[in-house]
Amino acid sequence: MSTYSLEHVKYLKELKRKKCQIYVTQILIIIIIFLIWELLSRLNIINTFLFSSPSNILKTISSLLNQNHFFNHVWITLYEIILSSLISLLLGFLIATFLWWNSFWRKVFEPFLTILNSLPKVALGPLIIIWVGASINSIIVMSLMISLFITIINLYNYFINTNQNYIILLKSMKATKYQIYKKVILKANLKNIMSTIKINVSMSFIGVIMGELLVSKQGLGYLIMYGSNVFNINLVITSVFVLGLISSILYYLIEFIEKRIN
Repeated sequence: MSTYSLEHVKYLKELKRKKCQIYVTQILIIIIIFLIWELLSRLNIINTFLFSSPSNILKTISSLLNQNHFFNHVWITLYEIILSSLISLLLGFLIATFLWWNSFWRKVFEPFLTILNSLPKVALGPLIIIWVGASINSIIVMSLMISLFITIINLYNYFINTNQNYIILLKSMKATKYQIYKKVILKANLKNIMSTIKINVSMSFIGVIMGELLVSKQGLGYLIMYGSNVFNINLVITSVFVLGLISSILYYLIEFIEKRIN
């Protein structure tokens, strides 16, 4: 028994060491990329007017901070992403549950979901602005159109592909549909739901930035569009860099929650 415990402790230590190595390697890769990028710009091997540089990104962030614009733009984009993600996840979860619950409506709506998901959302942008107005509402709607159908399809497929043996077992014990849903469908798909949340957030990112490029006067998408119009590549790349940073933070936050749930 004691030998097994020691082996188990060694295994856990080894697992932790490998995870640490992965994180350190990831950080080193990012640092090396930025160092090479900075070096190439200082040696004039790349044109900083077209490709910017890490030092120029820091200067741009400092300039935005001095103008008290930086956190305002970041907060607007983050607020839109979180709001659209939550709405999309809630609606997607409810609709996927409804489709799993009712096989008739599942068969009715299945082709419509595929068709709606394949529609070119960017092409519908001008229509959304006309229908909803050139405001934050149109950005949220644009984000929902991109993320909602993917969320529904993913969750719906996970639900209907749950191991049927568990469902048959509960049915043999006279379990109600709600009990099957709660005890089997939700529990068996907990990891899949968390994976869907990650996809949902990434799709919401795309939708929000697309919406901001079209209508917004604030946010990181607006900075990208404004920077492109005035040929300020530093502003464009800085905005993209900050978006990547926000995306990474949200990803690891969801991963942290996932580990705590499991």
